[in-house]
Amino acid sequence: MTSRKLLSETRRTFPATKVHCQQPSRILIVDVTSPSWTNTCSVLSEALENTLCLACSLTGPCRVPLLSLYLVQNQQECLLPFTQVKENFARIQACISELRSLPREGCFLQGAGGVVQAVQDGLQQFKQYSRHTAAGGSTNSYVEITILTGQSSKEMVKQLEKKLKDVDLMSLRRIEVIEVLKRDFLEPDDVEQCMPAEEPSISDFAILGMDIDVQTIEDNVISLEMLFKLWLHDYGTEREHLHLLLPSGGFSHASAPRITLMCLKCDLQERLLDPALLSGAVDGSIRATDMTSPGQMAAWPATALYKLRVIKALKYEGVCESVLYGLPFIIKPTSCWQLDWDELEINQHSFHALCHSLLERKWMLLARREPQNTSPNWNILVHSYYVIVPSDSATLLVKAVAVRELLLPSTFPALIGEHAESVSGPIERALNSLEVEVAYNPLHVKSNLYKYLKSVLYKPLHRQQAQTKDQRPERHQTKQHQSKAKATVAPLLLAPSPVQALRPAAARTHPKEYEGLRQ
Repeated sequence: MTSRKLLSETRRTFPATKVHCQQPSRILIVDVTSPSWTNTCSVLSEALENTLCLACSLTGPCRVPLLSLYLVQNQQECLLPFTQVKENFARIQACISELRSLPREGCFLQGAGGVVQAVQDGLQQFKQYSRHTAAGGSTNSYVEITILTGQSSKEMVKQLEKKLKDVDLMSLRRIEVIEVLKRDFLEPDDVEQCMPAEEPSISDFAILGMDIDVQTIEDNVISLEMLFKLWLHDYGTEREHLHLLLPSGGFSHASAPRITLMCLKCDLQERLLDPALLSGAVDGSIRATDMTSPGQMAAWPATALYKLRVIKALKYEGVCESVLYGLPFIIKPTSCWQLDWDELEINQHSFHALCHSLLERKWMLLARREPQNTSPNWNILVHSYYVIVPSDSATLLVKAVAVRELLLPSTFPALIGEHAESVSGPIERALNSLEVEVAYNPLHVKSNLYKYLKSVLYKPLHRQQAQTKDQRPERHQTKQHQSKAKATVAPLLLAPSPVQALRPAAARTHPKEYEGLRQ
């Protein structure tokens, strides 16, 4: 289906549903005229399928609410009109299968015109969708466009600047141009930039009243997967997520101590996806609502403003890791758009100064979570405590720390210094046979989670197909009987199968704490 035919057909394909989410809709434009499309096609398809199976499996609000996929060959083509990602994995997987079946390189001529036309067509499609869902109260009012190309990103930006001057871009929040290259084609300075990271280094081109992000990455599964996983982060900037309260140190000891507080306004970001939020991986003892309990914080969605009051400083070597629990979260300066520019800048500089001072002193911070509800009905408040750890980057790591009531007794015997050769010899030989790595890199360790989630997402479809097959009339029936049987079965096929609501349980996964990726 070409984009011209799409404009008339998307009116029939848009579902009349509500999308209550601040996450942007996504348009992915894939330029298949790259000279290295053979390799890029397979790694792109795998990375996209892996990320979207996560997005479909996570409970709670959908992190990628709407997705549209365009291909640019000799002309643009829309493989996937705007589709809700959740509960549509079968349709998305069919689209990715079609992507895999495309002809390899050498079949299409290069040129930026098709990419620009796909951008215009995608924006037009989003406007139609927005008008269609406006009556339903949809809050999803903007879109972000990601362009994957093997052409020069700078040339692509020039074409976008030239062709989009007269186009209405009110609903467009951002365009990112990703130049995908083989390692052989990369300059030495670009190799480090292409290493997978949570927030890749990018260049900004301020044109058309908005930013166009330009990035160069390597065409491998991990790099592209990390690029798409950026979609899973919280994009809401309506308000800050966390107030970090520190004593200002300005009171006089001669008078009655009256401590004033300095407030650093911060945002929370997930370091890991919580396995308990993956549908099919929950054993029933943990629910998504449990993440809002007094002893836990949830970084996504940011529905509450947390306040952590720093009460003590701790020596870095004085904290035993056995008393830390729960998922770690990243603290960074807020990017809330409602704050003044000067306040954002001062807040950011203060945050960086705090990180630098903590590193220099080799300190951690012990903080107590302040109650969110100060109602007099709360006669007894249960406090939770957190350890805040600095890092080499301009971020802090926060993790819950045990308190007296939760701590179990643990008395362990002292380690024996000397051992007989008959005991220590086999242990030494076993350890010497192990491969030694300088640091733990989670990118090198796979758990088959993607395969498991895909199998869970496929099961409802396969069961429904099996049920349909069982309900087919026998071949020896007359045509009249067949038509009656079809009339009886048809309403059943249109109704959702109760089997689709079933989710097989699995053993709960315990995530490992990890502060940073070291390549």
